[in-house]
Amino acid sequence: MVTIKDIQNSIQKELLGLNAIIEETLRSSSPLMQQVVHNFLLAKGKQIRPILVILSGKYFGEVTDRVLHAGAAIELLHNASLIHDDVIDESLERRGRPTINRVWDNHIAVLVGDFFVSGALHCAEYTKDFRVITAMSSLGRALSLGEIEQIDNARSRNVDERTYLEIIRKKTASLFCSCVEVGGYAAGAPEEQLRTLMQYAEMLGMCFQIKDDIFDYFDNKEVGKPTGNDLREGKMTLPLIYALTRTEAPRHEEMVELSHKDILDADDIATLIAYAKEQGGIDYAYSRMEEIKREADALISTLPHSEKLDSFRLIFDYIIARRK
Repeated sequence: MVTIKDIQNSIQKELLGLNAIIEETLRSSSPLMQQVVHNFLLAKGKQIRPILVILSGKYFGEVTDRVLHAGAAIELLHNASLIHDDVIDESLERRGRPTINRVWDNHIAVLVGDFFVSGALHCAEYTKDFRVITAMSSLGRALSLGEIEQIDNARSRNVDERTYLEIIRKKTASLFCSCVEVGGYAAGAPEEQLRTLMQYAEMLGMCFQIKDDIFDYFDNKEVGKPTGNDLREGKMTLPLIYALTRTEAPRHEEMVELSHKDILDADDIATLIAYAKEQGGIDYAYSRMEEIKREADALISTLPHSEKLDSFRLIFDYIIARRK
């Protein structure tokens, strides 16, 4: 099976260049800011999003400084959203390391997140392409609305599959879509072909979030979050949403009532997780990912073929097969 390392190694030079731009953009005269940024960047994650920017640039042309700065802009905005999310969720760990808000405090974390946003705007401006700046603006709006809608729905605990998919389209898939978009703009992509690849990236992002949500139903220390964390925060995800639609299942009404409790304790969460598994929620989530992937495969096959395009298919395979 292709690993994320294989994909990273194929564009190692470009990724190193992109990360160098990020580090330079975040350089400042503040010793405290430098310390916080340095600690945060020690755990870069898989960098799937900048990889997509680079691959988009490769497919449509060359990976120039403009493409790398566009990728840096996306990654900085993405990381800013993670830093702010950790404050909102009161998270203590991310990517196996203590969060900024845990080591310092919420005040510092919010300011550092804002600093990342300013860095994202600086990198977007470097491209001298107003379309890149517009894409960043639209992305920031989508990410914020996705989070707001998720919080709003968490309060009511009344989320159906359509609502769930719309939320993850905004809060996750929009980011994947924007990666391909800015990479394509910076490389001079034909508009129609770029739109097709953006649709593909959106479907990839949907599957990324569905798989991420599946992890919440299992004990997996590699993922970096405790089992049942989404339910603990009031977030209803696809496996449980599906299980609760099975009105003929034993204890259905009891489980619906339990899922609507204002505060779920550890036993409540364990019960709902077990119920979702028993009623085929995990299998259903995998089947939805495979369905979305088939649609994406049909879409990408309409584009002019090249080996570079195959890299997108490999990432899709990796997204569904990954274990963390």
